[in-house]
Amino acid sequence: MRDGLAILLGLESDIKIVAAAENGADAVAAVAKYKPDLVLMDLKMPVMDGIEATRQIVTKYPEIKVLVLTTYDADEWVYNAIRAGASGYLLKDTPREDLVKAIRGTMTGKTYIDPSIAGKVLKQASVEETPPITSLTDQLTEREIDVLRLIAKGFSNTDIAQKLFLSEGTVRNYVSLILTKLDVSDRTQAAIIAIKHGLK
Repeated sequence: MRDGLAILLGLESDIKIVAAAENGADAVAAVAKYKPDLVLMDLKMPVMDGIEATRQIVTKYPEIKVLVLTTYDADEWVYNAIRAGASGYLLKDTPREDLVKAIRGTMTGKTYIDPSIAGKVLKQASVEETPPITSLTDQLTEREIDVLRLIAKGFSNTDIAQKLFLSEGTVRNYVSLILTKLDVSDRTQAAIIAIKHGLK
């Protein structure tokens, strides 16, 4: 699988494969040596799993993106990967063109979550304790933070309007502003960013 991915991705003119690793420990070592822009990370591996490898890479090299590509869609794996700092989470049956799109998008700061598991992340976020809000407060106003918090909990525009005593039109405007400021294309991607920043 790893060798096949390297061959397929190497066909893209703007993607260069600089290293391949058999486990998480080797991945961390390879990152230290080659300083890649992005790491495609599996999760269940010997020696060191992908969660810990992701955590170490993101902690040591915050400028390097980690995009999870795995067969595991269990809630715990998904949420822990996001909390460890992964920029996205895709399953191995993702079509090649979608994977390439996700790699390119991740490099521009976008977040990609496989649609089949996005709901699991939002559900888990509603019951997990999270750290305080960080840099989101530099990007969004206090009211936008309120709206984003409810988006992350899975509320619809109608629900948000009722909870914040706003019109649905006003909520739609806030949602549009939030997506623009966060440079994402949909509510799920915005919710994932909120979760990663400890907003719930």
